[in-house]
Amino acid sequence: MLDIAEIWRRIPHRYPFLLVDKVLELEEGQRVVAVKNVTINEAFFAGHYPERPIMPGVLMLEAMAQAAAVMLYPFIAKDGKLPLLAGIDRARFRRPVVPGDVLRLEARTVRLRGRAGTVSGQALVDGEPVCEADFLFAAIDGSGGQG
Repeated sequence: MLDIAEIWRRIPHRYPFLLVDKVLELEEGQRVVAVKNVTINEAFFAGHYPERPIMPGVLMLEAMAQAAAVMLYPFIAKDGKLPLLAGIDRARFRRPVVPGDVLRLEARTVRLRGRAGTVSGQALVDGEPVCEADFLFAAIDGSGGQG
């Protein structure tokens, strides 16, 4: 299990955009299980939607991508690179995610070759799938330049 300090070490995301609270299971470069605790205090609920708060689908995708980035860290960071989301395929949303839900983020590597990779992800609440997608990652220069 990885705590928030180790997550911070592995990915550059910070408040208010860090969407992984802890990692429950990790096989470096192969699979990850992480969680995002969804609370009414999330800034996005103020506008999505004030009368019926629903987590935006794009943020569910981002949470899965962040969990995958934690998993890929040893393979990308060794060269001073950062994983950049390069594409999303087959995204599906099964039901709304609301305050009080615990979003279980699962990802597994489909292909990792050189500076690019494909990861399959799924988000669940109470064991039920709420979102799934395939992600394409590319490694970029971590110092801020093009890579």
